[in-house]
Amino acid sequence: MDATTPPPAPPLSPPPPAPYADPPPLAPHAGLSGPQSSAAPASSADPESSAGPESSADPASSAARAGHEGPALCAAPPHSAAPAPAPYAPPPLRRRLLAPLGALAGAAAAFAYVGAVDPNEPGHYPVCPLLRYTGLYCPGCGGLRSAHAFVHGDLAAALGANAMAVAGYAAFAVFMVFWLVRAVRGVPVRLNPSPALLWAVGGIWAVFCVVRNLPAGAALAP
Repeated sequence: MDATTPPPAPPLSPPPPAPYADPPPLAPHAGLSGPQSSAAPASSADPESSAGPESSADPASSAARAGHEGPALCAAPPHSAAPAPAPYAPPPLRRRLLAPLGALAGAAAAFAYVGAVDPNEPGHYPVCPLLRYTGLYCPGCGGLRSAHAFVHGDLAAALGANAMAVAGYAAFAVFMVFWLVRAVRGVPVRLNPSPALLWAVGGIWAVFCVVRNLPAGAALAP
């Protein structure tokens, strides 16, 4: 070998392997399916991209579109028509006449008893407490004697004993006729006097009570 020829270079050894490093994570929008993308938590995903195209729309327009496209789930249920009230069906005639005929029978029995037992004779009926303790006539004083005379057909004596009682007999007779007619027709009787009428009747009774205790009203005293 010549002195001018360089010696051969020693063989090169391969470089040492690089240390192992984890691959970089894939971006969520890469669209890769695999264990890495499925293992990512749901909170890391973009809410707008996962919700779909309708999530980016206006809420008002979405609600309006949902109302037009789908059934109205929140609509109020249709109101059912209230059942019509049943027409008034009067009870049988016998039941309708039971009350007025009973009242009429009671009044007739009372008049019959007063007509048979003379109140002009003492001891048959109790004395009025107001007359006994004060000497004043109440509006009802003389009513029994008036009824006794009325039963026997003596209208003048009945008016002299108690004129208001005779007016009460007439009012009772009118009311009984009215009650019987309505009972036959099947129309109920409703007593609803006005306050003015009640005050008027009460005032007449009060004036009658005062006047019959005055010397000028001696004709109204029993």
